[in-house]
Amino acid sequence: MASNAVFIHHPGSHGYKFGEEHPFNPLRLTLTIDLLKAAGAISDEQIEHPLAALDDDRLTLVHRTDYVDAVKRLSADDKPEEADSIASSFGLNTEDTPYFAGMHQAAAAIVSGSVAAADAVMTGKAAHAYHLAGGLHHAFPDRASGFCVYNDAAVAIKHIRQTYQARVLYVDTDVHHGDGVQWVFYDDPDVCTYSIHETGKYLFPGTGFVHEKGMDRGLGACFNMPLEPYTEDDSWLESFNATLRKIIAAFKPDVIISQHGCDAHAFDPLSHMQCSMRIYAEIPAILHELAHTYTNGRWIAIGGGGYDLFRVVPRAWSLVWLTMIDHPIAAEAAAGRDRPLPDEWLKQWAPSCPQGLPSGWLDNVSSFDPMPRRAEIAVKNRAVQAVVIQDL
Repeated sequence: MASNAVFIHHPGSHGYKFGEEHPFNPLRLTLTIDLLKAAGAISDEQIEHPLAALDDDRLTLVHRTDYVDAVKRLSADDKPEEADSIASSFGLNTEDTPYFAGMHQAAAAIVSGSVAAADAVMTGKAAHAYHLAGGLHHAFPDRASGFCVYNDAAVAIKHIRQTYQARVLYVDTDVHHGDGVQWVFYDDPDVCTYSIHETGKYLFPGTGFVHEKGMDRGLGACFNMPLEPYTEDDSWLESFNATLRKIIAAFKPDVIISQHGCDAHAFDPLSHMQCSMRIYAEIPAILHELAHTYTNGRWIAIGGGGYDLFRVVPRAWSLVWLTMIDHPIAAEAAAGRDRPLPDEWLKQWAPSCPQGLPSGWLDNVSSFDPMPRRAEIAVKNRAVQAVVIQDL
């Protein structure tokens, strides 16, 4: 390998913004990169920028041509008279995913970054690649959904299948089910999709149940681990380890693509989970280990959800990169040993955080509200684990 890991960032991804009050805010990217710089883990010279333009041929690996054309028309400063009608036909008129000027360019920049990360790993340029702006896993071939316009993860996987003929394991740890990616590959036996999330009984998108296992030739290559609301670290990690380790051993992928939504944290405003930074230290450590055990190190990581912009996302996303480069901060956090966050970063961003920034990489979980149903939740999650892996 020419290097152990590459960090991909397209400046155009900062334009992916639905509005000042919308929870999906590209400030998350700036906060994370600034934290990594303050920790001495990345420099401007180490950040690679993919091509500015993305061929439509890449987008239409997943998305319908009429949908891409509609996104382009709605992205123009001079909107067509029938803009609202077009938006309504393609899921771009909702409160979650409203169309905005420059939408196509920004969404295509995100896809470009994930494809570049895939190429970096599949060509042997690096063992690992990280594109934190990616992870728009809810977009469908013919419509937008859940803050997602183009599905960069699905496009990157299609690109890998078409160009490198590799078997792909997609691992989604966002608190919301990775529905868009699942349905794109629901009949593909060479793409295994795994999503661990809060149960769709109570949370968007309302899917991701254990009976969703694929169809036709893809039957048995789709796995979902829905968790009870208010699941805490121990049960979350037990469920992840018990299911994913058996799945990867059975599927035997050539490469792992992982989506790192960090909205299962207790502070996140858009879910009902009770996890801490502990899981976001251990998730990349587990994936790193599995990549070196099963895929010759080939591991591509992308971002995703996460709506506590200051206290959660920068730490969680930074720990992915710190794990990829074998930084001691990541190893210590995965082992439960905390370090203080860099003073430089705390001083820079503390005035902007209304709740007050955390002082360390990990959380003081004793300050979290206690969960009275802890044992019951763990038992229910354990029963689902057994169903997920019963046929393996």
